[in-house]
Amino acid sequence: MMNNLKSSFVFLFLLGLSAVSFSQSEYVMEGKVVDFATFEALESASVYVKNSTIGTISNSDGKFSLVVPGKWANDTLVISSIGYKSMKFKVSEFDGSEDVFLEEDIASLDEVLLIAETRPKTGNDIVLRAIEELEDNLPEGPYLQKGFLRHKERNKRQYKWLIESALTVYDSSFASGAADNLMVNIDEIRKSYDLREVDSLFAYTSYLKSKGYEIDRRYQKLNRDTIETQSLINAIRWNDKRINGLDKLFQGQLNLVRNANTKNALFGPDVLENHQFTLDTVLVDDGQKVYKIRIDKSTEYVGLDTRNAYNEGFEANGWLYINWDNYAIKKIEYELVAASEIQIRRSRSLFDTLVNHKLLMTYREFEGKMYPNYIYYETPKLVNIGNRSSDRNKEEETKESKEEQFYYTVQEILFTEVVQDSLLVQQARAQQWSDDIFQNRPYNEAFWKSYNLLLESEEEEKLIEDLTRRATLFKQ
Repeated sequence: MMNNLKSSFVFLFLLGLSAVSFSQSEYVMEGKVVDFATFEALESASVYVKNSTIGTISNSDGKFSLVVPGKWANDTLVISSIGYKSMKFKVSEFDGSEDVFLEEDIASLDEVLLIAETRPKTGNDIVLRAIEELEDNLPEGPYLQKGFLRHKERNKRQYKWLIESALTVYDSSFASGAADNLMVNIDEIRKSYDLREVDSLFAYTSYLKSKGYEIDRRYQKLNRDTIETQSLINAIRWNDKRINGLDKLFQGQLNLVRNANTKNALFGPDVLENHQFTLDTVLVDDGQKVYKIRIDKSTEYVGLDTRNAYNEGFEANGWLYINWDNYAIKKIEYELVAASEIQIRRSRSLFDTLVNHKLLMTYREFEGKMYPNYIYYETPKLVNIGNRSSDRNKEEETKESKEEQFYYTVQEILFTEVVQDSLLVQQARAQQWSDDIFQNRPYNEAFWKSYNLLLESEEEEKLIEDLTRRATLFKQ
């Protein structure tokens, strides 16, 4: 009897140890970030483990979820947002049952400028200095970044397309050209729902023209039943690729910081021809001073020189956040708004908005260099069939038809790991790379079990649930 009791005790003791060991293998940290004064949720607050690349951001509800490996148990979890005092916790002691309140923290613009006579004083001069310092502030050698991509397409009512995937980015360095030395690979697919119908006649006829077909006015009568399925699939993929391909985002002009040294760069040597910058104030981010600089229009329009699409005639606006100490760019909020007469007419007719490109990019310092942390890119898109002719009776344009007719695409990328080991980088570089988000592959449950994701807002959760239900019915 005594031996049985001892055996049971030993078994329970070992079971307890294994449970403790398992619980410490990783920490799932969840919480909500709130403004101390207004009690409003803080969106895009940074949540990360200090001196690591493990991190995430809060969603539009202020909520976040982060998986931290157990080896970081005694390290510091930092929750910060530009313009607020940071909060810091020991990883193993963080309690997400209570909201995390951040208090506003602003440096005095007059005070900091008075004591810094030799520093640039105007927004233009500060930005030019930041561009000069990119070579020192960005990675100087090859590296990999791993992250999570959520790609969604929707109208004002519902999602039509959703893809979630894990991706790896290879970059040989800031000094190298992006076209040949920056690549993206889709590693795994988590969700993939595509319930879109035929793209608009404008996009579809553009696709046919790209294939050398003669187009006439009969294509105004296009509908789903008149198009072969494979031709429809090819047209949608073509339209996705020319505007929203991952290569466009990473290798193109909208990768403003990384590609500032490439031909026709928006933040290149001629940056002041199509942008002006005004110093607004100096904020504080995690104890460091940060310039807040307004982006405004200049003498020339901004254009993206996109093949097979009129992507010209814009004015830029937004904000730049630049470190006081080393002029490293921390955050970009950037919009391209239709400004030329042609682009205004086009945007109103085709998109029902003048904002053609909306970009948010944040950077986090790791071992003395600035790495991309989060990317949000939104653009309207030619998709759903609809009568957009100029002679259409305005009374026909009901609110419901507009909500169904006009689409936009959003790409969100959260980076969670930097790989600098030269051998691992070389091995990855030698493999076959593909940025095709359409590729079919089975769901890898073990891979996704502890992979850091972007947390959906409550609204997004409902829209995704609705899309999942409609996709299930579609398959039936």
